[in-house]
Amino acid sequence: RLRLHDGKLIKDRRYHLRTYPNCFVAKELTDWLIDHKEAPDRETGIRLMQKLMDHYIIHHVCDEHSDYKDAKLLYRFRKDDGTFPLSKDVKVFMRGQSLYEKLVSVEESILKVREENSVKYQRTFLGCEMIDWLVQEGEAENRKEAVELGRALLEHGIIQHVSNRHHFFDSDILYQFWINFRRRRRLTELLNENSSRALSESPDSPFCLRKLNPDPGNTSFLSVQTNKEIKIVSAVRRSSITSLAGNSNSYFSPTPVLVFPPVAECNPKSVLKRPVTNEELLSPGAPYVKKTLTIVGDAVGWGFVVRGGRPCHIQAVDPGGPAAAAGMKVCQFVFSVNGMYVLHLDYQTISSLIVTGPRTLVMEVMEAIE
Repeated sequence: RLRLHDGKLIKDRRYHLRTYPNCFVAKELTDWLIDHKEAPDRETGIRLMQKLMDHYIIHHVCDEHSDYKDAKLLYRFRKDDGTFPLSKDVKVFMRGQSLYEKLVSVEESILKVREENSVKYQRTFLGCEMIDWLVQEGEAENRKEAVELGRALLEHGIIQHVSNRHHFFDSDILYQFWINFRRRRRLTELLNENSSRALSESPDSPFCLRKLNPDPGNTSFLSVQTNKEIKIVSAVRRSSITSLAGNSNSYFSPTPVLVFPPVAECNPKSVLKRPVTNEELLSPGAPYVKKTLTIVGDAVGWGFVVRGGRPCHIQAVDPGGPAAAAGMKVCQFVFSVNGMYVLHLDYQTISSLIVTGPRTLVMEVMEAIE
């Protein structure tokens, strides 16, 4: 967006006696993407811009077109007209990026390479150092507010304890930035979901990339589909449940099935070592940390299974799925789904919320601290 402003592709334009501020012509932008090596061809450029439309980053100036068309139509970045949806998750992410940029641009930064248990970690800092810096720079009014900010950054996956064993505290515990905001990113990363290399080369990318062709293994379970159908994954990707169900149809059911009986047959035993109550999860000082996961579903689904009730837990995670890429793990407890508190619900209800919700799923989970 900023590069397009600098190149004067984004500017006020007049059409049918009306002036549209800060917009661009779709056809001109597709040309620009190819000229600047952001897309190898027009088809890829269109797919990239459609991704941005799907994620509410750009839109048609009159919202008359839901698709990105390679034509003389006017589109605009939502940040340029104030319609960009600033959810809590986006605000925390942007705050983390702002703090990171500020930290790396100063001399004698608290971000350093440090060692713990003979392992070196990049972009690390002590919790108390970060608290001192936040208060000193006016990023927080007091130490309590600074701790709350640090906890929000950890719960959203922006910082973490170097061995992922502690929440954020005002102490000499060692933390690190999990995302390298300075890494040069190309738009085509948005389409690299079928590239296994993208995962290994970009461990700190904020994009939830998916390895679509993992090594075949016996990890049978249903995957919730984004088109509200329950699809049986083919044997190439995972061992097929159709053979277990005695059904040659590629779909187990044309409508959402919330009970998922084939899954129970394949993996009936709970992965939890012992039952956990809501009171235990929420009690002060409980050894659990809350994390926010943003999971972008792909053509197969989100790639995880919820079981239990009051609270529900994650029973299985596809190691090559979007949920795994976003940091979901077996035995996490589901705290909220798309902003709705769900600790008091059973897994059928939570499954229904996921199936009928948007493709981009925001979940808060509670994970035991080892």
